[in-house]
Amino acid sequence: MEVLLAQSPWIALGKKPSTLGLENGFSTYNAGAFNLKLVKSSQTVAGLQPKTVKDFDFVPSDSLKVRSSDGLYHLGDINLKLRYVGEETWKSYSTAAKRSPVKNIPIGKNVLAAADLATTLPADMPLQVKRTWEMLNGKLVLRFELKNKTNKNIEIGALGIPMIFDNILESRTLEQTHAKNVFYDPYIGKDAGYLQVTRLSGHAPSLIVAPVGHTPFEAYNPLNDDRTPRGIAFEGFYEWMVYSKAYAENEWKNAEQWNTPTSTILKSGETRSYALQFILSGTAKNIESKLIENKRPVVISVPGYVLPKDVEGKLFVNYPKKIKTIQVQPENALKVSASGLTKNGWKSYSIKANTWGRARLSITYEDGLEQSINYKVIEAESDVIANYGSFLTTKQWFNQADPIFERSPSVITYDNEKQQQVTQDNRAWIAGLSDEGGAGSWLGAIMKQLVQPKKEEVDKLKQFVDSVMFGRIQLKTGPQKYGVKKSLFYYAPDSLPKDTYAANINFKTWSAWPKKEADNLGRSYNYPHVAAAHWVMYRLARNYSGLVEQQSWKQHLIDAAETGMAMVNIAPYYAQFGQMEGTVFYLILTDLKNEGLTEEATRLENEMKKRANHWRTLQYPFGSEMPWDSTGQEEVYVWSSYFGYQDKANVTLDAILAYMPVVPHWAYNGNARRYWDFLYGGKLSRIERMIHHYGSALNAIPVLMDYRKHPDDFYLLRTGYGGLLGSISNITQEGFAPAAFHAYPSTLKNDGISGDYGSGFFGYAVNTSSYILLHPEFGWLAFGGNLNKAGNIISVKLTTAAKSSVYIAPAGLWVTLDAGTIDEVDYNASSGEIHLKLNKANDYTPNAVLRLAQPAKVNGVGIYSVKGNNKKKRGAYQFPLSKEHLTEIILQK
Repeated sequence: MEVLLAQSPWIALGKKPSTLGLENGFSTYNAGAFNLKLVKSSQTVAGLQPKTVKDFDFVPSDSLKVRSSDGLYHLGDINLKLRYVGEETWKSYSTAAKRSPVKNIPIGKNVLAAADLATTLPADMPLQVKRTWEMLNGKLVLRFELKNKTNKNIEIGALGIPMIFDNILESRTLEQTHAKNVFYDPYIGKDAGYLQVTRLSGHAPSLIVAPVGHTPFEAYNPLNDDRTPRGIAFEGFYEWMVYSKAYAENEWKNAEQWNTPTSTILKSGETRSYALQFILSGTAKNIESKLIENKRPVVISVPGYVLPKDVEGKLFVNYPKKIKTIQVQPENALKVSASGLTKNGWKSYSIKANTWGRARLSITYEDGLEQSINYKVIEAESDVIANYGSFLTTKQWFNQADPIFERSPSVITYDNEKQQQVTQDNRAWIAGLSDEGGAGSWLGAIMKQLVQPKKEEVDKLKQFVDSVMFGRIQLKTGPQKYGVKKSLFYYAPDSLPKDTYAANINFKTWSAWPKKEADNLGRSYNYPHVAAAHWVMYRLARNYSGLVEQQSWKQHLIDAAETGMAMVNIAPYYAQFGQMEGTVFYLILTDLKNEGLTEEATRLENEMKKRANHWRTLQYPFGSEMPWDSTGQEEVYVWSSYFGYQDKANVTLDAILAYMPVVPHWAYNGNARRYWDFLYGGKLSRIERMIHHYGSALNAIPVLMDYRKHPDDFYLLRTGYGGLLGSISNITQEGFAPAAFHAYPSTLKNDGISGDYGSGFFGYAVNTSSYILLHPEFGWLAFGGNLNKAGNIISVKLTTAAKSSVYIAPAGLWVTLDAGTIDEVDYNASSGEIHLKLNKANDYTPNAVLRLAQPAKVNGVGIYSVKGNNKKKRGAYQFPLSKEHLTEIILQK
């Protein structure tokens, strides 16, 4: 931590007087799976080390000294908001606010340490607060005992237990953070809730914090009064809220909470106990089995907790006690029907979504335990995507005189709160059509055409690509042809007319780039957006009739490939890192090879291999322009896998699974960690856990790619599909897509501007697929489709927007269409024969272009081909579609 002190604002923090009492020493305890270290004076945690690994601590012990002043939280603290019954005003109490040594009290059986906390609480505290560290059934337990010592009844309106684990990345290298640091994610599920703490490496062990008795996880509150410097190297700490009514009445009054905020009355003389247990687990994949082992409720929803209205969902519940009631809020938002037990006793339900928006399923078990599951109901995927495309090409279509910056016509950033386009911002890129925050909207509009091409939208976007993108954002001529600028908008008040810039925007900031900086070609992250646009234009020209001039396909593909070459040559510094949407270069390379463009393919492949060879030399090959990031992993995995560097692909996947949780809550399920991009791509600017920022969909690419290689790994499918559908969960009914959704309980709503959402939509567009599998416990399941079983025939009607891809897990077979769409898949579980029913031809899609791949080697499964069709062009089967009826294709091995 000495290194930290060389940096401000850590210097200021280190100069604060230390009040934790570190000079009085520490006590150490054998706490089952842990070695527990407490500060003697405060009895807060100084170390929580698992015995299974050396030199690793779940809590921030390295920064204990610099974080030892008043107002800094440690594991073992408690926050309360109280009032006497009949009064209106809440009063706050915290053991961290003003430290004094606590009073040790006699310990009972299985108690490691106990204290009365009166000395470290204000003198007017009406409750006696005792804290014990104890062992219960071999598990370490933190318990608070609250006694009303007055003659009046007291309402507890907030009870928060700070969750302090080592997510402080400051001054650590990527290698050190993966060895030393953790991230943690909540399941805000009341009595069934828990916190999962995972190491950045994704390796064992993980930690589960779960209730003992009635200590519900009602809300998750950021501890913004803790002065530990927050930023890109530290997200902040949070507290487990048992009661939250006092906040809901005040600080959170404008937000709809995940759970109904509650309080409790403590009568005069009454004592109540609240406790949390610390359970050591394996990797993130093992958390659910460890919860079951500890008789905690576990639920699994298919296809996840984002539920399109036309999808027949399933819910499986594992808990020894019977279910007493199931309630839905809002009423009828979901229809839940029991469908029996699985062979090992999981309770099974079918779930149908009715009402768009957030929905909460509340289960009460016969032992009184209450569990909440938060769903997000969306329209049918095809409607969501159609609305998104329409919004982008109407409300966000910028087509007006713009003589200075020449951004017209384009799809520009949009402020949905003001219902207007953002043509000026003090972050140049937001209004400048480049970088993630400015390119996001046009990139999303173009990627939408890959999923669901629409002639009038394609026509507009073709104008943009041919004039503004290729020619303005990307250089079309000269020695640096194919270079990509950082922004078309810039701040040059001295050389431009007087009224060029809005008077109400503060342009006196580093992000209001002058023209020289806006014209800079050196940021590699800008290149994949442009490459993706060229590539989509190639796909539309090549595979459809009349959408984009068919003879232009080759030039579009070459432009895409040349953009990749320009990235490594013109922007070499950042190109050493994995890029957001870097998967596009793999897709471009694949198409170059399919088209027989061998020279172009060889050049691009050689450059990509140089990058992969560099990553191969690194322990953790996914660095970035940030100290830690969740964006480079996507491309690093793709190329590591492609070039056969499986060890690096595995390291990368492990890291992704550590920050992409699987929990029964739509907001956190499959939500790749990101917490600073509201500063760069959002409207409400703050450090905050982002809900389904673009990382969700981009990280779903490697996760689902790996699932297709390992179809028995159900956890990978759930993780990847959570990210995939999470990425479209925030699109409004009208079609506006925000940068992300705000996780703070004071907000809990979409961000106001479109920002960098398009990068995530790229991930959705290239990765959307249906999945059919036979689960050993739950039977036949479909993700992205509705399944019916009749004897050996498994029939699935596709519900994705694209309907262009399906993975059949028992065969290890991935079926994709470059053109044409699938209405239904029939799989014969006995013979392995597959019947595809393809939708009718239309004006733009006279032919189907179908590809087969078998990424998994499944025992006993041969090579699939199309029955009666041995002709392949570009590595694909091509055949005419009927205009009158569905076209049936038979796949056999």
